[in-house]
Amino acid sequence: MANTVPYRPRPGEIPTDPGVYRFRDADRRVLYVGKAMNLRARVSNYFAPLHTLHERTRRMVTTAASVEWTVVGNDIEALQLEYTWIKEFDPPFNVKYRDDKSYPYLAVTLADEAPRAIVTRRRGIPGARYFGPYPKVWAVNETLDLLLKLFPIRTCKDSDYKRAIQTGKPCFAGQIGRCFGPCSGRVTIAEHRANVDRFVAFMQNQDRRIITDLTQQMRAAAAVQDYETAARRRDELQAAESFFEKSAVVLRDHVDVDVFGIDHDELAAAVHLFIVRGGRVRGVRSWTVDTELDMSLGDLVDSVVQNAYGDDIRPPVEVVVPALPDDAEALEGWLAALGGRKVRLRAARRGDKAALLETATQNARQTLMLYKTRRSADFTARSRALEDIQEALGMADAPLRIECFDVSHLSGTNVVASMVVFEDGLPRKDEYRRFTIPSTTDDTDSIHQVLTRRLAYLASPEDGEGETDAAGADSTRSDTAARAADAVPDPAADGEVVTPSRRAKFAYRPNLLVVDGGQPQVAAAARALRESGVEGVYLCGIAKRLEEIWTPESDFPVILPRNSDALFLFQRVRDEAHRFAITHQRQRRRRDITTVLSEVPGLGPARVKALLKHFGSVARLRDADESAIAEVPGIGPGLASAVRSHLEGSRRSAAD
Repeated sequence: MANTVPYRPRPGEIPTDPGVYRFRDADRRVLYVGKAMNLRARVSNYFAPLHTLHERTRRMVTTAASVEWTVVGNDIEALQLEYTWIKEFDPPFNVKYRDDKSYPYLAVTLADEAPRAIVTRRRGIPGARYFGPYPKVWAVNETLDLLLKLFPIRTCKDSDYKRAIQTGKPCFAGQIGRCFGPCSGRVTIAEHRANVDRFVAFMQNQDRRIITDLTQQMRAAAAVQDYETAARRRDELQAAESFFEKSAVVLRDHVDVDVFGIDHDELAAAVHLFIVRGGRVRGVRSWTVDTELDMSLGDLVDSVVQNAYGDDIRPPVEVVVPALPDDAEALEGWLAALGGRKVRLRAARRGDKAALLETATQNARQTLMLYKTRRSADFTARSRALEDIQEALGMADAPLRIECFDVSHLSGTNVVASMVVFEDGLPRKDEYRRFTIPSTTDDTDSIHQVLTRRLAYLASPEDGEGETDAAGADSTRSDTAARAADAVPDPAADGEVVTPSRRAKFAYRPNLLVVDGGQPQVAAAARALRESGVEGVYLCGIAKRLEEIWTPESDFPVILPRNSDALFLFQRVRDEAHRFAITHQRQRRRRDITTVLSEVPGLGPARVKALLKHFGSVARLRDADESAIAEVPGIGPGLASAVRSHLEGSRRSAAD
């Protein structure tokens, strides 16, 4: 028996967010639906060695052919989505709502003379209006406690209510002011019924305008010095704001809407669609598409929406997208003709639909990352990419080792560079390098400096193949090689860099050098390559806007197909170099300002940390005046003056 199943996702592919997961068989039938606060921790349990799994779990895992997941905002949303999908798909391996337990609901007994709000697991109470389900009893109790501050309706038992009516003495909840039922003597049955209707209407519509109304009432009461009323409205406002933080998945009962979340880059886009009917997510679709040249988000939305509908798929009355295309009105007309009714296309910016759009976008981001990871990990795709690059650049051999260089700076200052290494189409993070460039004139000069320092370790075509030559080059400590000491990897500085091996720096000769940029950057790199005397190493550059490949002494770029594995690999290499350079520059900025501040007498590590935390960024601290600096706890006027003077002195020194 195999140790695990072949469709097991890689651990890094599964997000750590809360969400809902589904196992499907070879015919795409849903076998099991589950929820988790941490998808990676929960889903990974199913892929433990098969002999350690429970018999039922092992049978489900071996019957399935794939697993997929949807990220949500919190555990309440996860439960609601799980509940919807269990009802819709009726998975054979789910045992009566996954764990054979009933879930709590918030119910309002509208059939009673004086309706009450209760927490119950029992369904089918005559005339009751149900809201939920909720993941835990404490969750529904917490919700009810918040709502009772807004709508203090009856919550006592029927026996307590009847006793209070007969004796004329309010129940305990009425005595402490938590219930305004008729037994309290404060309201009539008709008035209580009206309050219950407002409670139910609010639960159905969840209209956020109540926050604006309560805010205005609170301010109006405070203006006339009615502070008791203002305090009550303040408490009600806090309760309303807390309630609206509970759920982004469930909308109002009458809402039918499709929500498109989109994440994209230069080559590909991922789309995640939430199909909401009756206020609940009734379906989910995720797919990836190849993006066209220079396609804006609005154009991408236009293409995605047109391809999402047609045949038997009709649009709802509202479609929410991250951005409106230029021909939004024409697209609305096309959707209306397709659906036989008016369709509104909108870009939600706030409210529940905006929150749901953000959740869909988060899922699209995860889908795109997963698509890239799986495509990069595919051995056949990597081999094809390397062969295509070899053919496109006219190389004698496939580029089994690629080194890519990128330069990063802050308005021309604090210039740094990065080198990332890909072997056999996969990153070798233990061989990444970082460079500090003390002075430079522009990006091309920076590229020339970095390539010169790198190529100093390849003194001849035979050098660099093993550790001896590289170590020898390091031991000579030439001026160029000495500057390359800045390139020693710092694993602790970047969480993605693993511990380096004992192999000397730049141990292996690259087949291909890649620089981020077009003709000017490639020309500077080619000049460094000629000056070094190194032969047998190919060179190219990738220009970001059009994703075109430039080679030395060529007036025209190499254009690779947009959906080719070769261009995908070039893009991934370039993006990784850019990420690594940006990370290094940010770390240096933080380290530099900390070093400068530590030189101020009386300013210890705790106060330095307090300054950086208070201003949030180095730029804001440098621009702050003495009075602003003095507002930081522990920093008085005298110390603030010293800090300001020291920062100005360090800036003048850097300028000189």
